[in-house]
Amino acid sequence: MVFTAEQIAGFTGGTVEGDKNAQVTTFAKIEEGKPGALSFLANLQYESYLYETHSSIVLVNKDFTPKRPVSATLIRVDNAYESIAKLMQLYQSMQQKRTGIDPLAYVAPTAKIGKDVFLAPFSAVGDGAEIGDGAQLHPHATVGARAKVGQNTIMYSNSVVYHDCVVGNHCILHAGSVVGADGFGFAPTAQGYEKIPQLGNVVIEDNVEIGANTCVDRSTMGSTRVKKGVKLDNLVQIAHNCEVGQHTVMSAQVGVAGSTKIGEWCVFGGQVGITGHYQVGDHVQVGAQSGIAGGNLARKGHCTLMGSPAIDAKKWQRNIAVVNNLAALQQEITELKKQIAELKK
Repeated sequence: MVFTAEQIAGFTGGTVEGDKNAQVTTFAKIEEGKPGALSFLANLQYESYLYETHSSIVLVNKDFTPKRPVSATLIRVDNAYESIAKLMQLYQSMQQKRTGIDPLAYVAPTAKIGKDVFLAPFSAVGDGAEIGDGAQLHPHATVGARAKVGQNTIMYSNSVVYHDCVVGNHCILHAGSVVGADGFGFAPTAQGYEKIPQLGNVVIEDNVEIGANTCVDRSTMGSTRVKKGVKLDNLVQIAHNCEVGQHTVMSAQVGVAGSTKIGEWCVFGGQVGITGHYQVGDHVQVGAQSGIAGGNLARKGHCTLMGSPAIDAKKWQRNIAVVNNLAALQQEITELKKQIAELKK
């Protein structure tokens, strides 16, 4: 597919500087640009590549001022990063989707399959399950009994939706992700740990993306719920009876313990841990490797936290500055003790 600079500017609401008839057929990073490619510049750390790139068209922010001549055609937009994302989504939507049920796919007689569905070899749909229009199940993707998968949802290889769970429309489940495995519930007894049956389910709302090998556990009773627009990276663990608010984002290896509720528009860095039976407010940002173990800061919301246990990020930065000087402080105190001892003599 071929797009001109004029067409791209029309779609993004931008203005063209250079050849409005310049054409592109693919995307490329600005540092790897080639003729016929569309690139973007949002982070000024990459500005030097703009003057060297061979890309035909580059998206830039409206307030950007080049320091040197640029050979590529520029399209000025409000937000270059957001615009390139929309263009890539448009490009992907124009790709021809595969449809049809492969003879090697298993579909239970009582399952309901929508229109234009793709079921790859060795995918499986259980008794009473429902697959929405345009959904895609790649090889070894499995949908359990009575589970529901919404319209245009993609399940990549070896992703699993357990029995009675619900996945909404326009979701993406990456390879190895598991929705609805048992929550980690055991009752200690004199003879060992007695398993507590996990009788609830998981509800994934619309436009949710779940990364590779990420797990969302089913609830003991009721539903573990991931609300619309949530994005979970690879290797994330959402325990039983949790609730993740709309448009919250979690980086790799985040762990959320049971019965915790996360607010809307939160951002969690890699390896953040959150204690169980806790409530995190809206618009909370938590730095990588931080641990939320209680307190009211996260509960109130609209804050940035770091450290373990997590505290206000600015306070944590001041504390770390002191920690980095502990050796020098210890040496200074030792010298002062010696001087005091000499004075006492």
